[in-house]
Amino acid sequence: MKAMILNRITDLQKNPAPLDLVEMPIPEPGDGEIQIKITACGVCHTELDEIEGRTPPPFFPIILGHQVIGRIQKNGVNASHFKIGDRVGVAWIFSSCGECTYCLNGNENLCPEFKATGRDAHGGYAEYLVVPEISAFPIPELFSDAEAAPLLCAGAIGYRSLALTGLVDGENLGLTGFGASAHLVLKMARHAFPNTQVLVFARSEKERHFARELGAAWAGDTTEESPEKLDCIIDTTPVWKPVVEALKNLAPGGRLVINAIRKEEVDKNYLLKLNYPIHLWMEKEIKSVANVARRDVSEFLKLAAEIPIKPEFQEYALADVNKALVELKQQKIRGAKVLQIG
Repeated sequence: MKAMILNRITDLQKNPAPLDLVEMPIPEPGDGEIQIKITACGVCHTELDEIEGRTPPPFFPIILGHQVIGRIQKNGVNASHFKIGDRVGVAWIFSSCGECTYCLNGNENLCPEFKATGRDAHGGYAEYLVVPEISAFPIPELFSDAEAAPLLCAGAIGYRSLALTGLVDGENLGLTGFGASAHLVLKMARHAFPNTQVLVFARSEKERHFARELGAAWAGDTTEESPEKLDCIIDTTPVWKPVVEALKNLAPGGRLVINAIRKEEVDKNYLLKLNYPIHLWMEKEIKSVANVARRDVSEFLKLAAEIPIKPEFQEYALADVNKALVELKQQKIRGAKVLQIG
């Protein structure tokens, strides 16, 4: 099969082609596993974190990619939930121990043995993938393969982020950064909280314009003060400046939810601008999002079909994934980026 592989940690600014196109053996499913012929795979900012070493894979070469859509080709022993030909999706969660308190409570995203698709096991930048059957999700017929791919990470992690805000209808919600995940959160919030105003902070005028197109009540630069204080803000950026700037716009008792697997070091010194009475006092709260649980993926897919939520996306060939990654690094974003593989 064809696959794009990462052979080593590298700086994307110095090496704009970190992934190599190779031929590899098609993987065979083991006990409880399924083999999927991939048709589409989303491109996520977390892949930049893997390439540049902020969340490094434990082995090389590794096939990245964790927003995978495809059809089942083979069932391994003791894998019987799906039929051959069923369309399924695979998200960031590849496996967990299944036995710890977190797993037993449905919070396998917090499991100490959590393994991520495309980081701890081969992912979707390839023509075939093998995963545990329990980590594959049926895809609603409403969505095309390319539409479904971003729902598996950008959508599911956005769903978890919105839930963690504790937002009540009528309260104000802020979104700082407006890429693949945030534009889906805006759509979710407008459906679930019809009396809530959504305000967007983004450094790019194109992103601010896009946010207004999707119904944002206001859109300004990352450093601007919002017209009114916000009850909750979700940060979907890879850096620190938006975190500090968001805190000044929180109302007393407000919550900032940071939706990021890792943060870059490039502007970490911006944290020195933290001013306790301005940014943190008055019982403001910061909460991080760690991975996704299986229920986040399954619940969000159902919700996305009910609303319905269809993501904006740009398509690329598998061999052009390096181009998509560089554009992501340069923040050339409108919605999501999706590889067409099948």
